[in-house]
Amino acid sequence: MSIWWSLHLRREAASVPLARRLLVGAMETAGVDPDVSYDLSVALSEACANAVEHGGDRGRGRGCGEYRVTAYLDGRTCRIEVADSGPGFSAGRARPPVRVARADAESGRGLGLIQQLADHVHIGNKPGQGGAVVSFDKILKWREDAPLAMV
Repeated sequence: MSIWWSLHLRREAASVPLARRLLVGAMETAGVDPDVSYDLSVALSEACANAVEHGGDRGRGRGCGEYRVTAYLDGRTCRIEVADSGPGFSAGRARPPVRVARADAESGRGLGLIQQLADHVHIGNKPGQGGAVVSFDKILKWREDAPLAMV
């Protein structure tokens, strides 16, 4: 069995915990191992925070716009995609550089954390349109009593 959901969220800080709680609730209900669920929820929070902070339309207010979160959960993997409507990453770059930030840094750690927590990460611009896309997936581990685990 597989499940998926997609949210269109306003670029507001309050949307980040909403997306995280929805993901955690779905994984908990499905029976995903809590450690895997935690890693994915942190990665999702970082991707959403980046969309809120950097994903706005050019020339419009900082609070304008929306972003989309889509999650696919199947028997083997969870794939999450966060796409915004902002300017995207600099032209000519296939993907942005992922910096290693100091452990006590208050910003600049998001993409690096996502890469550490997920098994596969793709970071780039939406093809043919404005905006950035961060997608990542992780191989799932299931609790013994998981109702949706692959048999």
